[in-house]
Amino acid sequence: MAFMVKHVVGGQLKNLTGGLTEDKSDGDKSDAAKGMTQEEFEQYQQQLEEEKQERDTSFAQKKAERATVRSHFRDKYRLPKNELDETQIQAAADDVELPTELAKMIAEDNQEEEQKQSVLGHLTNIQNVDMGHLKDKAQATLEDLKSSAEKCCVM
Repeated sequence: MAFMVKHVVGGQLKNLTGGLTEDKSDGDKSDAAKGMTQEEFEQYQQQLEEEKQERDTSFAQKKAERATVRSHFRDKYRLPKNELDETQIQAAADDVELPTELAKMIAEDNQEEEQKQSVLGHLTNIQNVDMGHLKDKAQATLEDLKSSAEKCCVM
């Protein structure tokens, strides 16, 4: 019953009080603009726009840095390239470099890989191999080859 009364009378009360509320005709000015002169308001708007541009450029720079890291790992592990990363890097005007910590890690990884790719690196991976004995044996074989080559020249 209370719902019915509120429904019937509520709409009519709103119509009666409609003229008493304030009508905001300044829709283009914000609360911050109240009490400012036109010049101050324009400077404020310009400052807001500059701050927004700075935020956008820093955001684009960070996105490009992340894309650089991702593209580096794609190159390292031979994964397919992503065009979105390429466009993000190009949008940052190619001013993007790998972070210094990551660059150090990459240099260490490259040194380890070069060491592993060498013949001695492969031999160290084999268990129960005495590298000193192996080197001595290789040198002895080379000396034998040299001496046999000298004997062949003498004959």
